[in-house]
Amino acid sequence: MRLDGRRKSDNISDRRGLSGRAVGIGGGIVGVIIAGIITLLSGGDIGDVIGNVISQGAGSQTTQAAYQPDAEDERLADLTAKVLAGTEDVWTSEFRRQGWGEYRCPKLVMFTGAVQSGCGNATSQVGPFYCSADETVYIDLDFFKQMQSSIGASGDFAYAYVIAHEVGHHVQHLLGTLDDAHEAMSRMSEKESNRMSVRLELQADYYAGVWANLDNKMFGSLEPGDVENAIEAASKIGDDYLQKKATGREIPDSFNHGRSSQRVAWLSKGLQTGDPLQGDTFSIPYESL
Repeated sequence: MRLDGRRKSDNISDRRGLSGRAVGIGGGIVGVIIAGIITLLSGGDIGDVIGNVISQGAGSQTTQAAYQPDAEDERLADLTAKVLAGTEDVWTSEFRRQGWGEYRCPKLVMFTGAVQSGCGNATSQVGPFYCSADETVYIDLDFFKQMQSSIGASGDFAYAYVIAHEVGHHVQHLLGTLDDAHEAMSRMSEKESNRMSVRLELQADYYAGVWANLDNKMFGSLEPGDVENAIEAASKIGDDYLQKKATGREIPDSFNHGRSSQRVAWLSKGLQTGDPLQGDTFSIPYESL
């Protein structure tokens, strides 16, 4: 991904090292996969997500170690700041073009180990998340390294996809989609609530694709292999793939992010169209998503 010469966002808060690095003890690889990777790209009210993680890892302990960023940490921080700036440029322009009013840019907090957000306390095991209460994306940059080591997904554009997906939840929040969906979910059965969550996540994937399309038109940011890297990442973060990796089987009624094939399809559609108006994941029958 071409980012040389690109501006960095001013909406970044660097809290790396302030909390120390949390090192989990106990839980094993299955716990890490479930608590960390399955929550990849989770958006909206983080309280529900954190509650699940806390309940799954209540018996674990943490120790603190001093944080010392290496060259790769600094490179990823630079990438994050430039990608966030790209989302600001694209969505500011698109909101005006669509007549949606002024785009209110989200903030982004880089942290290590644990963080206090407007939606409560969270650890890096939750993965990147968006909190609508303070309109902020939170990310421990080690997550990008773990993408490669845990699921074999890597590449700068794959990392940009993660950030753009979380910003996609911010777009949903500004348009009222996120709050409406969460209000509806509070009145649904667990199965139906999970299905509503899938619709939210797939739309955020679509918005990430839209951003990539428009960012490329503005800046010529995509290089050969970038799209393939993002598609590969999307194919490995579906609920079916991750559940099989963790437990050897899948439980469709528990899906809350979508199948790998669905995530790939909606990301790809956004990349192809660059049109936010074609990303309605809510009026389509669930079985046809």
